[in-house]
Amino acid sequence: MNISKYFWDLNKKALRQTQGIIRNPKHPRFIPRITVFLSRCDRPRELFSLISKSDFVETWPKIKAYWRKLAQESDFRDWWETIYEELLEKYKFRHKVAKGKPSTLFSNIGRTLREARIQKGLSQKELSLIIGMKQPDISMIEKGKKNITLGTLSRLSKVLEIKKIDI
Repeated sequence: MNISKYFWDLNKKALRQTQGIIRNPKHPRFIPRITVFLSRCDRPRELFSLISKSDFVETWPKIKAYWRKLAQESDFRDWWETIYEELLEKYKFRHKVAKGKPSTLFSNIGRTLREARIQKGLSQKELSLIIGMKQPDISMIEKGKKNITLGTLSRLSKVLEIKKIDI
């Protein structure tokens, strides 16, 4: 794949170096280079022609952390986060971030939130707009797969009119 369409600001020598860097997740400059690539690419097929899906899943938490330092908000980052979550589900990747089934605590909280949302007749998308979160985050919370702060739990409980959650 020709990466020059994603790295238009690099000369030929730097493009060749970047091609090698992107194919090697252990390279010290991998995270910054792949972050630039992901911020300009919306084609998973092109990404996975450069690195394996398992390498993406393994390195995504570091990529995301680096990307957050560069920009608090990013639709592309949120989109790639969804790709990451789909890969975790589809292939049941096991690594530091994916540790099997969710805890009972998070599952109970998620189930309570989901039941209250459905009872109020709200879709996940509608709730996400009201609460100011991304829809994939609502989905992960309801599945018990996302750790949330007490502040987020409080906001969700207020909107969904939940007075008590059994943990």
